[in-house]
Amino acid sequence: MNYQMELNGFLTYLMIDRGLSLNTKENYERDLRSYLSFIKQQSVEQLNQIEREQIQLYLIELYERGLNTKSVARHLSAIRAFHQYLIIEKVCVKNPCDLIESPKLTRDLPEILSIEEVDALLESFKQDTPGDLRNRAMVELLYASGLRVTELLNLRLEDLHLSMQFIKCQGKGNKERIVPIGEVAAEVLDLYLTIARPKLLKKPTDVLFLNRFGEMMTRQGFWKILKKQAQMAGITKELSPHKLRHSFATHLIENGVDLRLVQEMLGHSDIATTQIYTHISKDHLRGVFEQAHPRSGKTSAENEGFFSQSLEK
Repeated sequence: MNYQMELNGFLTYLMIDRGLSLNTKENYERDLRSYLSFIKQQSVEQLNQIEREQIQLYLIELYERGLNTKSVARHLSAIRAFHQYLIIEKVCVKNPCDLIESPKLTRDLPEILSIEEVDALLESFKQDTPGDLRNRAMVELLYASGLRVTELLNLRLEDLHLSMQFIKCQGKGNKERIVPIGEVAAEVLDLYLTIARPKLLKKPTDVLFLNRFGEMMTRQGFWKILKKQAQMAGITKELSPHKLRHSFATHLIENGVDLRLVQEMLGHSDIATTQIYTHISKDHLRGVFEQAHPRSGKTSAENEGFFSQSLEK
């Protein structure tokens, strides 16, 4: 009973045919090794003998191990994809997962920074050293574009088109997309390229953002820079690169940008992924309503004060 050959074939399929990242492939491999180990313990001799009941028992065991609903749903997704591959390869004729419903997920709304907090963060940067200019350029670009941190750090010089204020980036599945950036981000990037990057450069490379050794900035290195800068800006929320991406998307929607345009800029393949930001925006709208509407529970004096402040802004 050796499942290794089919598992290896599936992992190769993920990388070559589906174009998934090494990190995603490793996640699939880890989940499926756990699953196949369980199946072996059930004395199943062949992959085409696996039944729905055995998969259901495995999911129950995952819950008993203490995994949350999101993790169990991820395991089931990997199992479902593996069995679908076995059908493609004619190892099996049916997918035993077909009648198993995915666990219902309750999706938490991501925490974001307010516009005032973003302004405080971006204005807190010094410009005394090449490192200062680089740090400001990275964070300014991250918020201006909504890039994932990996996409940001993988940028090359040829990806910048500052005169036209847009960049190219390689997203998930090696999908290329065009992302507009604002005038401020373009100016800050130009300053970094002109003054700072030549001083950080140690050997020829087209990598955009360099560390002090002249090499590509790491995710961990950028994370430390961001956390330190948040402290300097007096931001008490736990800050991460992804939180800036969430903030970028939410602020665009709050200011009336079409959801499909935000989807394109974020590189989401499914608009359902982008729709979570409309919920955040609705929460924002609800807060404004409760402050402003005469029948929201506020006193007339409180509402009058709110409108006066709004008009002054």
